[in-house]
Amino acid sequence: MERNAAEIFATRALGWLAAQDEILPVFMGASGASAEDLRHGAADPAFLGAVLDFLMMDDAWVIACCDDLGAPYTQPQAARAALPGGAEMHWT
Repeated sequence: MERNAAEIFATRALGWLAAQDEILPVFMGASGASAEDLRHGAADPAFLGAVLDFLMMDDAWVIACCDDLGAPYTQPQAARAALPGGAEMHWT
């Protein structure tokens, strides 16, 4: 996935997350992000990567987000890999 497409998907995922009354407070508590940070974070590829990292912590969140956005379930991981810090680790 190209970085631009990854940023677009991650921004859409952030919008989805912002609309989730039960999940958004968990993200904000875990990340320490404020509402202002969410607005500014939409333009920060590293923040968008953190949003996808959080989303991928729970398969139910991935499924719900992807279903609502009309995206394949593999989209969050593909987008994450294209954003800063998303490169696969090689421990050899």
